[in-house]
Amino acid sequence: MAVLPIKLTKTNRDKLAQVLWVLNWISVVTGIILFSLGIFLKVEINKRQDLMAESQLQSVPNMLIAVGLIACVINFLGGKICYDCVDTNKFLRWKLVMLPYIICTFFFTLSVLAGALMCYSMHGQLEEALTFGLRDAMRYYKDTDTPGRCFLKHTVDQLQIQFQCCGNEGYRDWFQIQWVSNRYLDMSQREVLDRLRSNVEGKYLMDGVPFSCCNVNSPRPCIQYQITNNSAHFNYDYQTEELNLWMRGCRQALLDYYTNIMHSVGLTVLIIWLFELSVLTGVRYLQTSLENVLRQGDPECESDGWLLENSFVETARSNFNIIKHLGKFNQINISSNGDPNIDKPPTAHYGPDNVPPKPLPMAS
Repeated sequence: MAVLPIKLTKTNRDKLAQVLWVLNWISVVTGIILFSLGIFLKVEINKRQDLMAESQLQSVPNMLIAVGLIACVINFLGGKICYDCVDTNKFLRWKLVMLPYIICTFFFTLSVLAGALMCYSMHGQLEEALTFGLRDAMRYYKDTDTPGRCFLKHTVDQLQIQFQCCGNEGYRDWFQIQWVSNRYLDMSQREVLDRLRSNVEGKYLMDGVPFSCCNVNSPRPCIQYQITNNSAHFNYDYQTEELNLWMRGCRQALLDYYTNIMHSVGLTVLIIWLFELSVLTGVRYLQTSLENVLRQGDPECESDGWLLENSFVETARSNFNIIKHLGKFNQINISSNGDPNIDKPPTAHYGPDNVPPKPLPMAS
């Protein structure tokens, strides 16, 4: 029994072909949109590549770019096919092409769906890349005179100002690293030497943060040094008072930013997938109805169209049997004892003249 059969008249088939021709050109536009989304996502990731650890984050934008280009080609071809299918005679030139085209387009729509799901599944991978990337960027914050790292101070400061965040998970992350270069430490001061000697690794650690952590909306002047020392500031208690620093960590700020982008892109790709699937369904109905017209031999007659000629189970069983019997064509029939030559008659070997030898005379 056919799956979702419908009957189409000549007028209905012509209208369906014309509508599909328009929809395929719209699908070319959706392919351009997919390509543009991939470029946009790639640019956004590259903007802060220095704040991310090495990962496979580029796989999603690369896939969207490739899928967008393929969509333009496939739907351009589909538009040409549907335009010619208005004329039954022109359909003959595409008859052998349409079924492979539909199969390839079906697998292509699956790749579009995979791209949409990848956008929603990047959260864990993105979080890991940001955690390790920000940790390394903060560690090299002080290396303003080291080639290859001198730009990280500006990058981290811009990040904390733009996203109103501080540290990796919070402002206390700056307490655990030396973010002031030794070039700017006065080694003649006892306090500086004591801090360096008190640390096992010889680092200058302090309860302070860079200026970019300061909350510009705070009415109080920014307290960025001796943050945990209440006696160092007038009318100040760091445990009870909301500090005039950005409280949110930059990892969470960037994660929220990229998650919103990925979810928006994923939703757009999912809508495009549904649209592509609907166009593919229409092309399948057009193909099956036109093939039935050819079987009946009357271009003006009413014909049936369907998604599958048999049920899903029967179609799957039939395809499985085809695959199963593909490997049996070149097999040799072997008898039960395993010798392929068992049924062959023995070959007689005579003399050089091919004359059987005479029997020896019997003794009387």
